[in-house]
Amino acid sequence: MAMVCLSDFEAYAKKYLPKIAWDYFAAGADDCTTRDENILAYKRIRFWPRMLRDVSVMDIRTKILGSEISFPVGIAPTGFHQLAWPDGEKSTARAARAMNTCYIASTYSTCTLEEISTAAPGGLRWFQLYIHCNRAASQQLVQRAEALGFQGLVLTVDLPYTGKRRDDIRNGFCLPPHMKVKNLEGAFEVCKMSPLDPSVTWNDVYWLRSLTHLPIIIKGILTREDAELAVRHGVQGIIVSNHGGRQLDEGPATIDALVEVVEAVQGRVEVYVDGGIRKGSDVLKALALGAKCVFIGRPALWGLAYKGEEGLQDVLRILQDEFRLSMALAGCASVSEIGKHLVQFSKL
Repeated sequence: MAMVCLSDFEAYAKKYLPKIAWDYFAAGADDCTTRDENILAYKRIRFWPRMLRDVSVMDIRTKILGSEISFPVGIAPTGFHQLAWPDGEKSTARAARAMNTCYIASTYSTCTLEEISTAAPGGLRWFQLYIHCNRAASQQLVQRAEALGFQGLVLTVDLPYTGKRRDDIRNGFCLPPHMKVKNLEGAFEVCKMSPLDPSVTWNDVYWLRSLTHLPIIIKGILTREDAELAVRHGVQGIIVSNHGGRQLDEGPATIDALVEVVEAVQGRVEVYVDGGIRKGSDVLKALALGAKCVFIGRPALWGLAYKGEEGLQDVLRILQDEFRLSMALAGCASVSEIGKHLVQFSKL
């Protein structure tokens, strides 16, 4: 079967992954309203394209925190990549490097930070951190990531407790015995996932800043108020995210929340978005509404499930081609020409 769009990879992953793995990756919280709304919200945004613009030469490159990437799509942090492909996060890192884009490695990786770094030396990588009750373990992770050449620290802030994901509960989700959360080996049991520190506050951003020279990006912001607090606490970036609809159900779709976050920060920090991106035209819509870059979560896992590193490259390449085409058809020859004038929210 020809893999023409991202939903082809989704169908493949659903058919061939073990049910427990598919359900874990696909899960949203409660009724999955927010998970589904992340996708539906993009469909309510309409383009207002410009014509007779010279789009014979296209430049789709951009920069995030000073590093150039080949196009404005990176790989969001997701856990347990070995559930999708035996080489796990090593394959993810290699695909990101091959496509010259950013990969955010998760605290809950099934490969160590060292294995990820060795698999794709020279790749642009950020490290995603959950602050655990064992602060020493979190501090050690941050310092390991910096020593290994990771170039950004992404603090996830929307998970003081794990959201209720019904299929995982029904399935009694657990990693298979041969898989481990390598970066926290021995620190906790994955089946009991309770070591997250629910007492974390904005003051802990200062604590993190005291541990590292890495730029700090906050992931999980959805409101103007929290965006302003993030800027006040000296972060360098914000990822507008609702954890793929896996945490608080019935919150806003991320593309809807993006608008007020961008407005609040007034260009003082870079703003990115994840959740619901399924087409290159979605990337164009996000950039038109002020995102510097988007990050994909589930589609990266579908690519891994299809053919590992090669499958993930296929997913990224399709998004890249679709983004270039959408830009050209909208009348933009470079990323710098993308703006709010291109889109309008549908009244339907």
